[in-house]
Amino acid sequence: MAKNQRANQRPGFMRGGAASVPGEKATNFFVTFRRIFSFLLRDKLRVFIVILSACAASFLAACGPKLIGNIVNEIFDGIASKMIASFPTKEAALTILRAHGQEQIADMLSPMNITPGAGINWNNIYYLCLLTLGIYIIQFCLNWISGWITTRLVARTGRDLRDKIEKKLWRLPLNYFDNTTIGEVLSKTTNDLDNITQTLQQSFSQLISSALMVVFVITMMFFTSPFLSVIALGTVIISFIIIPFVAKKAQPHFQTQWNTTGKLNGHIEQIFTGHVLVKSFNYESDAFAEFEMENNKLFKSSLLAQIWSGSIMPFMNFITNFNYVLLALVGGIRVLWGMMTIGDVQTVIMYSRQYSQPLAQISSMVNMWQSGMASAERVFELLDADEEISDIKASKKLLDVKGDLEFKNVKFSYDENIPLISNLSLKAESGKTVAIVGPTGAGKTTLVNLIMRFYDVDSGEVDLENINIKDLQRSNLRKNIGMVLQDTWLFHGTVKENLLYGLPEGKTITDKEFEKIVQQTHVDDFVRHLPNGYDTVIDNEANAISAGEKQLLTIARAFISDPTILILDEATSSVDTRTEVHIQAAMNKLRESRTSFVIAHRLSTIRDADTILVMEHGDIIEQGSHNDLVAQNGAYARLYNSQFSED
Repeated sequence: MAKNQRANQRPGFMRGGAASVPGEKATNFFVTFRRIFSFLLRDKLRVFIVILSACAASFLAACGPKLIGNIVNEIFDGIASKMIASFPTKEAALTILRAHGQEQIADMLSPMNITPGAGINWNNIYYLCLLTLGIYIIQFCLNWISGWITTRLVARTGRDLRDKIEKKLWRLPLNYFDNTTIGEVLSKTTNDLDNITQTLQQSFSQLISSALMVVFVITMMFFTSPFLSVIALGTVIISFIIIPFVAKKAQPHFQTQWNTTGKLNGHIEQIFTGHVLVKSFNYESDAFAEFEMENNKLFKSSLLAQIWSGSIMPFMNFITNFNYVLLALVGGIRVLWGMMTIGDVQTVIMYSRQYSQPLAQISSMVNMWQSGMASAERVFELLDADEEISDIKASKKLLDVKGDLEFKNVKFSYDENIPLISNLSLKAESGKTVAIVGPTGAGKTTLVNLIMRFYDVDSGEVDLENINIKDLQRSNLRKNIGMVLQDTWLFHGTVKENLLYGLPEGKTITDKEFEKIVQQTHVDDFVRHLPNGYDTVIDNEANAISAGEKQLLTIARAFISDPTILILDEATSSVDTRTEVHIQAAMNKLRESRTSFVIAHRLSTIRDADTILVMEHGDIIEQGSHNDLVAQNGAYARLYNSQFSED
């Protein structure tokens, strides 16, 4: 493909970065949250158990302070009963106290449940203590069950998301990867996904428990003392005003943080993958400057996100402490006035602490959820990306493929505003070799991408065996095509595994056939000298072998696949001249009875092609055999003479 031209046509293309602009838009928090929650709801039974357990645990936790308040009341009632033991009845004691000017003491004793001389009822206290202990033990068990099930839910959600991402990546069109750096894709599929699962793991059940705790505690507070409850709820109202405001301010910074993380990963992946080139051109200082710029953006966005979200917790602590002092003061006055008991005041204060704690937990989770939802939005951007046009319902299937291929009035461009191929027609007959030459950016590799259906034509059609390839499943089309590209690609594995990579499913190759191919392609010459021969483990970087040897491996891989249509895109550009002669002879043998498309800048390699196409700006300007084109003294002749003329 005309890589430079294609790059220039990409919308939003930028060097070393992703097409997306960090912080371009704020996260729609609640929409993203609902989508994440929909993944959890795939296991409705476990979600129901988690919610039920959290609900029961929160209710029991809300009952605890009330029981403790009753214990305190029992103790003070017993003490007060001893204090008025000399009086026949409670009412008589209150009357006498008021008669002697002790109105305040009488007011304090009036709401108490006292009987003169009764003393402390230890049986009731033991019962209440055991009941409280039992409630807290059951609450612990319910919280443990909720946490254990949440762990399974989150693990399953992470698995489902990874599964969807993996399937999505295979359905994305090639132009998605043209416009998105590898580092950006990796960041979304690793860092962002891990951040989502950590957010769910650490706060999903806790968020439910905290929300329910607030509801139950406030209900119990109103049951105990409506007046003090109104005072305590003032802090809740303030919290509900402050938390959304701070969250709204923090969210864009979290979005920028994770977008910049993806861009920074893309830069790092690019620089260290091409570190030899970076050093060769003394680009280290510039690469470091770019890193510093993106790293500073990440620092600033992370700092601002943490400052805004981190300010919630100190504010909540201040409100909680202020609320505690206010309730203690007002509650003490109401006890003196005989409007409530000491145990009830303690109960309300404990409730104020109890609902302040989940509010503080919710506020602290805002930080985590803002970050998690920012990551979730980036993952959903990947999952929502436009996919390749489905070919599941393709109506036709290739059976006996001979290799007749034809372009009919094809029009295509990577960007609709920048035309590339305007009206191209050509026919490649079975068993013939078609060579494609032309300057960089002419559209040579674009033809290959159209044949492989990496891209679909804008208009016209490409026919294989008189069948429009759009009517074929891509897998059915591509299993008949073998490719050797200029950019070699080897995966992590042994040499033999890489060579057998292109072997069609269900097809086998004998050891004798394998040895013949590796000898014809001169792969055997250097593999025998590797530490473990064909069992030597290499990866895409393949540091143990040279660029030319990697290209020999890819050529041998195409030989082994035994395709009907062969595409060679500068297949010998990285081998020496002597090896090229041998490889050329082997490829000539490989091209026998196959339709072959050969893209070449080195014209000596395609002189024996049946047809040579000369392309410029996406159009075929000359077509014919080598001798015919040289005789025409046109564009091909100029290209040929420029390579072989002497000064």
